[in-house]
Amino acid sequence: MAEHRPELLYSYFRGAAVSIYQSTSDSGIQKQHCCWLLVTHKPCVKDDVMAALKGATSNAVLKFEPFILHVQCQTLQDAQTLHSAAVASGFRNSGITVGKRGKTMLAVRSTHGLEVPLSHQGKLMVTEEYIEFLLTIANQKMEENKKRIERFYNCLQQAMERKAISSSHSETKEKNSLLCTHKNKRNQGKAHDPSITEDHEKELEGADGLGISAALFSEED
Repeated sequence: MAEHRPELLYSYFRGAAVSIYQSTSDSGIQKQHCCWLLVTHKPCVKDDVMAALKGATSNAVLKFEPFILHVQCQTLQDAQTLHSAAVASGFRNSGITVGKRGKTMLAVRSTHGLEVPLSHQGKLMVTEEYIEFLLTIANQKMEENKKRIERFYNCLQQAMERKAISSSHSETKEKNSLLCTHKNKRNQGKAHDPSITEDHEKELEGADGLGISAALFSEED
């Protein structure tokens, strides 16, 4: 029997990152009008931040962005399976949306981001000690983000295994039900038709056994 896996049609993934960017627009801190001074997907150190801030000429911001995953699912049930695994793993801001055309999207998100202004018009507004404090928090969030991803993977694996076992039990129950129905009909026919001999009944049972064996053998192939 094939293992049941959620059908995923499309996915978008973004890993966690610590970054420093500066706004290039007077309209405020907007990601679409910015210049990236530093981007890293690893724990960040103060020296890297201070070096990046030397190039700041406007409003520089320290930002930690956690893991995010967008998935288009084949069915709503598949999306619910992924959503349950995400929430159980700590991604409590996750959600499911269903479009007008029936497109089912799952977003795996969390709320442990961080965004702090560091400079204004190129002038550093905080101390190096405070920057080091912020980096400690950002790096802790990075580590927590990694743990949540690992929990999400494990929860999803367990959910898939449970679905596979449940599907296997359902198929076995259905086969047994069909077999019982077939035997009940045969017994009813025997009660109404005394011409069915004991030898003929054994032949029918033998045929049933061959049919079951053939079905099982076919599935193993």
